[in-house]
Amino acid sequence: MKFCNFVKSEAIKVDLDATTKEGVIRELIHSLIASGSLTAEQEEPIVQAIMKREELGSTGIGRGIAVPHTKHSSVGQPVGTVGVSRQGVDFQSLDGEKVQLFFLLISPPDRPGDHLRALENISKQLQDDTFCRFLKQSKTANDVRQILEEADNNQFVS
Repeated sequence: MKFCNFVKSEAIKVDLDATTKEGVIRELIHSLIASGSLTAEQEEPIVQAIMKREELGSTGIGRGIAVPHTKHSSVGQPVGTVGVSRQGVDFQSLDGEKVQLFFLLISPPDRPGDHLRALENISKQLQDDTFCRFLKQSKTANDVRQILEEADNNQFVS
C-alpha cells in the first residue's frame, strides 16, 4: 500500500512541539482532526488505543524513527500522517535514541491486510537511509509530500 493511500498530506507536521510520547501522538491526532480526516470525538479513544499498543512495546524502532499505530473501529479506512521533531523525543526506542521521525497509522480492525500492507510499506521505505535523512531534514509539509511521492514511485528502495 502506497503512502498516498493512507497518509493525509494536509495533516503532515514538520515542526512538532511535543516533548513526550503521548504529546507527539496527541499532536499528530490533532493534525488529523484539523485536516478533517478524524473528528474530535475520535481523539481520546484513538490516543488511548495507541498508548495501549505502546505498552506492549515501543514502536520506536531505532535510528530516530517511530511508527505508532493501532486498529480502531471508528475509522473506515487506513489513515495516517508523518511528523518531524527537530529536537527529538524520548520514545523509549529500542536503541535508546531520541526520535525525530514519526509515522502514525490508524486502521479499521476489519481490514488487517490493509494495516499490514501499510506497515510493510513504511518499514520497507524506512530501511533506506537517504529516505530517512531527507524526511528528517524536511522544512515544510510539501517537502515531506514530495519525498513520499518519490518513495511511492520507487525512487528510494530497489
